Amino acid sequence: MQTSTTPRFSRSTIAIAIGVLLVIGVATVSLTGHAEKAAPAAPAATPVTVANVLERSVTEWDDFSGRVEAVERVEIRPRISGTIDAVHFQDGQLVKKGALLFTIDPRPYKAELARADAARAGASARLSLAKTELDRTKRLLEDRAVAQRELDQRENALREADANLKATDADVLTARLNLQYTEITAPVAGRVSRAEITVGNLVATGPTAPTLTTLVSVSPVYVNFEIDEPTYIRYSSAGAVGNTGVNRVPVAMGLTSEEGYPREGHVKSFDNRVDSGSGTIRVRAVFDNENGSLTPGMYARVRTGDSNAKNALLIDDKAVGTDQDKKYVMVVGTDNKAVYRQITLGPIVDGLRVVRSGLKKDERIVVNGLQRIRPNDTVAPESVAMDAKVASANKAAGQGTATAVN
Repeated sequence: MQTSTTPRFSRSTIAIAIGVLLVIGVATVSLTGHAEKAAPAAPAATPVTVANVLERSVTEWDDFSGRVEAVERVEIRPRISGTIDAVHFQDGQLVKKGALLFTIDPRPYKAELARADAARAGASARLSLAKTELDRTKRLLEDRAVAQRELDQRENALREADANLKATDADVLTARLNLQYTEITAPVAGRVSRAEITVGNLVATGPTAPTLTTLVSVSPVYVNFEIDEPTYIRYSSAGAVGNTGVNRVPVAMGLTSEEGYPREGHVKSFDNRVDSGSGTIRVRAVFDNENGSLTPGMYARVRTGDSNAKNALLIDDKAVGTDQDKKYVMVVGTDNKAVYRQITLGPIVDGLRVVRSGLKKDERIVVNGLQRIRPNDTVAPESVAMDAKVASANKAAGQGTATAVN
């Protein structure tokens, strides 16, 4: 009987063989799929919103910060020494010019005036006597009863008596002025501060005289502010220098609690020099303050503008991108490709930004979707108005002149 020599395989060997066959099959199918895969399709155009660059007549405004100041400010000080007898005003009261503010004890000055009047009366009597004696001496000289020397003495006595009378007149005037100074009145109309020296206190005159109170005028008021050198050059080129031609520069002002610039005034003057350190020049404007709401020292938002409107290109601020220190927009041509364009910006006018350079009227720019595209990308543009709200408002207003604010 013969024994069979057919090899016997274990179950593990069969499993390994089957696994190898499966891997080879999967690899073959994968390679075939990659070989038969079609070329990638072109990327779809990015949807964006575009609008045409506007051109409109605008007045450009420049914004500055200033402070309200009184046209007239007076520190009330005593002009004579004495005791404060009365205070005739309430703190913060509005007073008229000439209103009585303080009274200093007048009794010593009344006595001084009486003494000066008495001295003047004596001097006047001596002058009359000198005149009488001179007339008598002249008659005696005609009769040769006196010498010429005596006549000369009488004439000299008359001149001395006349000089003494004038001196006493000056003493009377001084005493009367000092008596008047016991009543301290308001030199200008305005609002008075609090009384710094109260009744019963002794005050002195001279360089160290104390301030009794302060008084500031109410209307009109000044608003002082500083403008930069390029702005001043622009105004001066229109003839506004010093206090000449300043009415050509419109100015408006608003307080911190007010919306916009509701108060209109006029520029009074430009300073006579530009500060070399700050590159600015001081400006003074005048505003009415009939209701007294403007108080010296208040912070004021000021804007000044050119007197003549001019055409400017306007775009939506949302269309502007920032590339480090550069500003740019994406211009969409007829081939619907986005083109990078660097621009120079100006102030804002009615919600739109003035473009000084880099664009032309009616060019299409991307206003929405700027972050989704890169230069030379193909876009799917949807046209809208540059600013529908502003455009409709201007249309309703008859395309009036706009104003720009830096």
